[in-house]
Amino acid sequence: MGHALMENRNGLIVGAVATRASGHAERLAALHLMEPHADRRQKVTLAGDKGFDTQDFVAELREINVTPHVAQNTNGRRSAIDGRTTRHPGYAISLRIRKRIEEAFGWAKTVAGLRKARHRGLPKVDWQFTLAMAALTAWSARRGFRGAVEALGLVSIGLLVYTRFGSER
Repeated sequence: MGHALMENRNGLIVGAVATRASGHAERLAALHLMEPHADRRQKVTLAGDKGFDTQDFVAELREINVTPHVAQNTNGRRSAIDGRTTRHPGYAISLRIRKRIEEAFGWAKTVAGLRKARHRGLPKVDWQFTLAMAALTAWSARRGFRGAVEALGLVSIGLLVYTRFGSER
């Protein structure tokens, strides 16, 4: 599976990794991608879909001073995201913006040829996926995204993780 970390102000990919598919791969990859960005004085948020709404994942994010902006999963259970997070207007904005990561995965599948992996083995697939995400970021920055230099240097805060490579839903 491919996992990408997107800066939500400009839509640039700032981190990418491929992992083997498992029940916890998405959440583990999200924590791995967030590690370099968690030790900041400014508030850092992490948006994601309902699959990230688990007690342990939300607790681990809060432990490293990252505010979880994940969609609430209320299907037959209680959500790990409570009113501390949902009452702020930034939560609703994060949920709207997180859909932009789909554009990156769509580009990777159509333009970069990642609909089907060409290589065998996780290191080679990881290399192919990371290269595709880097190419998309370079192409997007060249096209004149506002603040592309700041986003590549991660000056603006507000990160988004979403995983969707290798699974057709």
